[in-house]
Amino acid sequence: QVQLVESGGGLVQAGGSLRLSCAASGIIGRLNAMGWHRQVPGKQRELVATVTSTGSTDYADSVKGRFTISRDNAKNTVYLQMNSLKPEDTAVYYCNAVGVIVWNSYNVWGQGTQVTVSS
Repeated sequence: QVQLVESGGGLVQAGGSLRLSCAASGIIGRLNAMGWHRQVPGKQRELVATVTSTGSTDYADSVKGRFTISRDNAKNTVYLQMNSLKPEDTAVYYCNAVGVIVWNSYNVWGQGTQVTVSS
């Protein structure tokens, strides 16, 4: 089983920065895409950013130019550097990992970390 452990959330003022980390552990197999999603109460979880094993990235329009996703394949860890934070970035941020163990694919989620941006 693959486990994801997130860290780095917290409270920050608008315009500030935070860095989220997510480490995958356990029986990982081939870890393909990793990413971050976020969710606020009453709304659907939305994609923030993803990165593939080869380094290709994708971002939600709302975070382009402010957030940067990166990955350390040796550590099975994904990072989300969040700059110029806005109150509307306030949400629970979830790490996601997609991979394959032998012939079985998996899609797992972390427990979530709260990010609160005050105005």
